[in-house]
Amino acid sequence: MQSNNKKKICIVASSFGKGGAEKSAALQSIMLSDAGFDVYLVSILDIIEYDYKGELLNLGLLKNKEDSYLGRFKRLLVLKNYIKKHKFHCIIDNRSRVQAYREFIITKYLYKVPTIYVTHNFNKEKAFTKYKWLNKYLYRNEIVITVSNEAEIEFKEAFKLNNIRTIYNTYNDDVIQNLVLEKNKALDSLGDYILYFGRIDEAHKNLKFLLRCYKKSRLAALGYKLILLGNGPDLKELISEVKLLALEKQVLFEPFKANPFAYVKQAYFTVLTSHYEGFPMSLIESLSVGTPVIAINCKSGPKEIISNEKNGLLVEGYKEEDFTEAMNRFVLDKTLYNQCKLNTKKSIEAFKMKSIMKDWITLINTL
Repeated sequence: MQSNNKKKICIVASSFGKGGAEKSAALQSIMLSDAGFDVYLVSILDIIEYDYKGELLNLGLLKNKEDSYLGRFKRLLVLKNYIKKHKFHCIIDNRSRVQAYREFIITKYLYKVPTIYVTHNFNKEKAFTKYKWLNKYLYRNEIVITVSNEAEIEFKEAFKLNNIRTIYNTYNDDVIQNLVLEKNKALDSLGDYILYFGRIDEAHKNLKFLLRCYKKSRLAALGYKLILLGNGPDLKELISEVKLLALEKQVLFEPFKANPFAYVKQAYFTVLTSHYEGFPMSLIESLSVGTPVIAINCKSGPKEIISNEKNGLLVEGYKEEDFTEAMNRFVLDKTLYNQCKLNTKKSIEAFKMKSIMKDWITLINTL
């Protein structure tokens, strides 16, 4: 499904590197470009790692030269003139919007064309300002897109939003299947393992819980290592926790990989123990390469991806014995595991790019 004209779309993101929201924004540019739109991108930070399509304005380069109040004002003027020059059909803003004064200026004075505000996080403190009244004022009549139904319900009620709906994040299956084929010699010596891949952020990802559950499980005794793949602020703290639990030989740390899919493909299963998410793409990416998942049913997203005992295991609550038992089931009950593995890829057909593209085209063409 393609657009019938070359409407100019501006995609704004904090960056196009590192995080899941940023990866989704980059993929958004590819999807809308492939749909026939004329795509432009604005990056607030000078972090460009993911593939994208369109003309890029990297405000981060200006930030690197002058990171001051005056510099911020100058960057706002650059963005204002950029928007005015190109006469965009609409702006799709993927940033977190937590600074009250900045969001007031951007929403009320900078964005003078129809704007779609995408929220990638269920945690309101990570998605909106701390002022409930201001969020209502700024976004009550704006188009707000959430990436899970749970988030839509939560934010609609919290801020009395009149025009909020869910459009799921997508994945590029063709690209992922090609990335899986890339050789990685490091995998040859790993043996059997389960995998967490994502940011090493304890407050968000709850990784000490995962370590304790792994310690209590039968996985290590049965020869399954645990690999934590990623970078983040709490890496040293997690390494110390592994030593405290005497798991140095069983738990391995791997740095962030631009292409993690060979690791994901070879994993026996992947895990998610987060306190909160938006729409956890690590679950989608794992299922896309045929690897089942075990996840805490956190807010939000996992229950909209995982069908319990069909493509993975969905664990309610944060009792260590429950998550430990789920991991044990997957290594001891081969019938259950093989059934989940068989259903992985077909269970996420609805999230493929061609399906999600239709939702975006419909929305943009109504503006």
